[in-house]
Amino acid sequence: MTSTDLVDDLTALDPDRSGIDDHVADRLFRDARSVGRFLDRDVPDALVREVHDVVRWGPTALNTVPLRLLLVRSPEARTRLAAHMSEGNRERVLAAPLTVVVAADPAFHRHMGRLTPHAAHLADVFAADPEGSERTARENAWLQAGYLVVGLRAAGLGVGPMGGFDKAGVDDDLLAGTGWRSLMVLNVGWPEGEGTHHARAPRLEWDEVARTA
Repeated sequence: MTSTDLVDDLTALDPDRSGIDDHVADRLFRDARSVGRFLDRDVPDALVREVHDVVRWGPTALNTVPLRLLLVRSPEARTRLAAHMSEGNRERVLAAPLTVVVAADPAFHRHMGRLTPHAAHLADVFAADPEGSERTARENAWLQAGYLVVGLRAAGLGVGPMGGFDKAGVDDDLLAGTGWRSLMVLNVGWPEGEGTHHARAPRLEWDEVARTA
């Protein structure tokens, strides 16, 4: 699959009506599951890069794009990461074809001259406000992480997001020297069957989550 194919899949709309094509909606959301069981099949860097090449265009505040990714592949790195995971997530990390540490870069402002030329002066504002920079980085990296999960699903991959881990430990170990701050861990691969033994859980209805003012 090329990045062009991925864009076509993400935006396949029925020209005769407004709305999302049912095939796309099923693939990205209705039939997609959080995956815990994967086939013994490699997930090449080139495919993950193609997904990123598409989802990086999703909007962030001031085009800050603070999302950073560590692709964990080697047995040594996988063992180090597993040591920081909660007990229930360790074996999942060790068994997955690919694990991605999703992180935020609080020093995103270093790139604002190139990414936000119309407001490049704000780089100095963020640099002088470390707390605000970290908050902005985390909020927008979380947004980008959502794009990433949907993009990986669009490429046919299964994703198992996990939040149960020692973030400070990962930051000091696998992310040492980068300044990045870990947010979540994604196991990524080709699902084995449905990828989970859990029944599909319900979701809240529109009237429970939305109001019109």
